[in-house]
Amino acid sequence: MSQSFAGQNLKYLRKLKGLTQEEFANKLQIKRSLLGAYEEERAEPRVDVLEVVSDLFRVSLDDLLRRDLSETKGNYLAKRRQLKMAAENNLIHFVPMKAAAGYLAGYADDEFIDELNTFTLPMMGSGNYRAFEIIGDSMLPTPSGSIIVGQKMDSIDDVKQNAACIVVSRNEGIVYKRVSRSVKTKNKVTLTSDNPSFQPYQINAEDILEIWQAQMVISKVAQQQRWDVGQLAQLVSNLQEQVSTIKKSMN
Repeated sequence: MSQSFAGQNLKYLRKLKGLTQEEFANKLQIKRSLLGAYEEERAEPRVDVLEVVSDLFRVSLDDLLRRDLSETKGNYLAKRRQLKMAAENNLIHFVPMKAAAGYLAGYADDEFIDELNTFTLPMMGSGNYRAFEIIGDSMLPTPSGSIIVGQKMDSIDDVKQNAACIVVSRNEGIVYKRVSRSVKTKNKVTLTSDNPSFQPYQINAEDILEIWQAQMVISKVAQQQRWDVGQLAQLVSNLQEQVSTIKKSMN
């Protein structure tokens, strides 16, 4: 009987993906102890488990069983596979507007997130990123239909004052606004639009489920908003008034 590389390939692929045994076991829907037995070659992986691994890493069952995937020896295709799988660590999941309602219920569900379409941006550094489609004119000149790529912030305190963010909250859903905090009212967060036609408003900090600080805006060339000098002057004036109001509320 030929040698099986299944156990050591599971370990290799897990580490290549940057996953702990617990995280990988959850994806495979098996116990961590069983994954440990597979990786230490104390047990032979079940076919149904290998099928899941095959789908996750786009590797054939034959390769999982019969090839040492860690042994490239200059093989061009093997190196390309490694690079592709390493890049998947920085996959950006995309939340279109049609999925916004489902996202509020499934934002913490790995299976829901895995079902979202993904893409990569080579210029983005390491980090946890997600992309959201925005609809409406509240953040003009950023046009409706733009895609906002945001970096996950662990806490509201990590967000730069007045930074543009995707804010996911219980009552407001998914909105794209500038975020500011007051020293006096730490339990409140002020959300401000770039379009001065929309008034700032406050939400409870405890209602925020997720916050993604904007890093990049993707929009179609035909969608770009054109502004004349008068509009820009009015915009600056209104923004100055809003900043003044915010400062007064913080003092």
